[in-house]
Amino acid sequence: MPERRSIRALFKGSAGRVLSKTRGYLRENWGAPFVFGFMVLLVVAAASLAMGLGSLANEVAIYAYYALVAGVVLQLVSFLKYGEKGGNKDQ
Repeated sequence: MPERRSIRALFKGSAGRVLSKTRGYLRENWGAPFVFGFMVLLVVAAASLAMGLGSLANEVAIYAYYALVAGVVLQLVSFLKYGEKGGNKDQ
């Protein structure tokens, strides 16, 4: 009978490190998921427009820009909370 491994044991390698770094990144960059969502929605809008669905493309693009605005605002709040890490402190 093959040995059963826990999920944590499976993620101890490089995948676990990537997951851990991603969590840390998202914890400090609150707007990142919204900016990513903006990019996905904009691609969907472009594909909709290419298929001749102009009204759907317009609606999706509007939601995409709302997501972008939310992402930028959250990034600004995150920047103000955590400050600039790794920046030149002499300036």
